[in-house]
Amino acid sequence: MPGHQAMDPRFTPDFHSMTKNYQFHSIARTRIPTFDIFAVGLRKHHIAAILEFDVTESRTRLRSLRKNGTNVSFNAWLVKTIARVVQKHPEAAAYLHSKKRLIIFNDINVSMIVEKETGGNKVPMPVVIEKANEKSLSQITQEIQFAREQVVNPSDIVLTRKSTAYQRIYYHLPGWFRRLFWSMLLKIPGAAYKTMGNVAVTSVGMTGRINGWFIHRSVHPVSFGVGSVIQKPVVKNNEIKIREILNMTILADHDVMDGAPMVRFLNDLTQSLETGEEITPE
Repeated sequence: MPGHQAMDPRFTPDFHSMTKNYQFHSIARTRIPTFDIFAVGLRKHHIAAILEFDVTESRTRLRSLRKNGTNVSFNAWLVKTIARVVQKHPEAAAYLHSKKRLIIFNDINVSMIVEKETGGNKVPMPVVIEKANEKSLSQITQEIQFAREQVVNPSDIVLTRKSTAYQRIYYHLPGWFRRLFWSMLLKIPGAAYKTMGNVAVTSVGMTGRINGWFIHRSVHPVSFGVGSVIQKPVVKNNEIKIREILNMTILADHDVMDGAPMVRFLNDLTQSLETGEEITPE
């Protein structure tokens, strides 16, 4: 044909071989809520604080407790400390109702992400630690361990809780309807609090070493993305010392908390994390 050029055989795609250089892998359906929450979380007016905390003293106190036979984990201490500080600043975990009022719940229920294996895949799933502000470090440690050991059912959305009839059909709904569900849930603070608590903690650092921070997504009023503890040189008392530094990203909903109250909240959190004031013999 006029103007037609033969294709150079060296660059002719071999479609037959192309069909064999990849494989399809199924996605665990327990990851579906993660997709939906991420999509809905993009609509939240979160302020991100990227912080470092010197947890040298706190980790020393934790190690001392373990030597004395107390079963406590670093993540349980984080949950306890965060819950107690939020209790002092309840507006940090408030839900916005009709854009006119804040609903502040008396208890701090912390949704913590743990990694579970289902169908040969490792997936993140939440466990809600109720009244974390009132529980001991040992109690929280046991709840986290129990959640990690729990056998996951195909219909589970939240660990350690029996699935409701609505939750069992959740995975069969189209994506737009599931995201609508989450959007409507957030407009009913009582239902949102009962389902997922009012504080979220995701501790990626417990699965591996991260020399930095990660920006997570959340639908909670306040959430904490916990990285790794790494040794870094720090100036302390006019001397350079090697300290244990925890990386953390905090998302706070600007609809319920302004900048100045957030700074006061972060100051108290820093004080608690760096002194280990919640670490006491039980």
